[in-house]
Amino acid sequence: MRNILLSISYDGTDFCGWQRQDTADGKKVRTVQGEIEKALQKIHHAPTALHGSGRTDSGVHARAQAANFFSPVDSIPPERYVFALNSFLPHDVRVNESKLVPDDFDARFSATSRTYRYFFHCAQSVFATESRFVWHIRRFPDIARLNSMAHLLHGEMDCAAFASAGDQSLSTFRFIDYAEFYPDGEKLIFEIRANAFLWKMVRTLAGTLLQLEKAGATAADFERIIKSGDRKKSGVTAPSSGLFLWSVEFDGIRRHV
Repeated sequence: MRNILLSISYDGTDFCGWQRQDTADGKKVRTVQGEIEKALQKIHHAPTALHGSGRTDSGVHARAQAANFFSPVDSIPPERYVFALNSFLPHDVRVNESKLVPDDFDARFSATSRTYRYFFHCAQSVFATESRFVWHIRRFPDIARLNSMAHLLHGEMDCAAFASAGDQSLSTFRFIDYAEFYPDGEKLIFEIRANAFLWKMVRTLAGTLLQLEKAGATAADFERIIKSGDRKKSGVTAPSSGLFLWSVEFDGIRRHV
């Protein structure tokens, strides 16, 4: 049994998120994990569990999701799983890298941080080819004001004010490496890296910070929201279309907060 790590990209628009799941009546819904496990079963001729670095919600995309599985066959070189899996996967999921990792490696528990990027499109119109991957806001916000608030997101902190009501995490504390806004042509990108994230946390941060910037709020206003720990005091949840799981890191400091 070899442990194989995959790097996976996907257009999340037509998926009910990453995690395999059933509806209330027992029917399967379309998920990224489910599609890849179906492809693995065709290759291995047996059910094969896939372990992701974390869940992405319905409509959220990934440039480099990480996931591992144990292969019961030795006839496929680790790097050839890219081609083997892609031959069975739909067009909106691609395996971009596959490699052998130690037996004790786990994509979720071995990860030291995750990086997300949220894309805003700031022009009056957006290309049809990009509309599935941005939040079209039709104005260019004040980046300096946004960053004066975003830079407060650093170090170990209670992120309860940005967690969805349905979050089931045992702790709302997370360790944030950095959060930053920067322009890219007609787009504005919000990038944030942390050891882990609460449910809908990045989208809530993106929506809240944009709402505060538009209202002319200050860093002190945002700090009060953070300290309140109250989701009702933060802002809107940004649409899932603009959010990408950009990368998963395994070579940093593993923080458990």
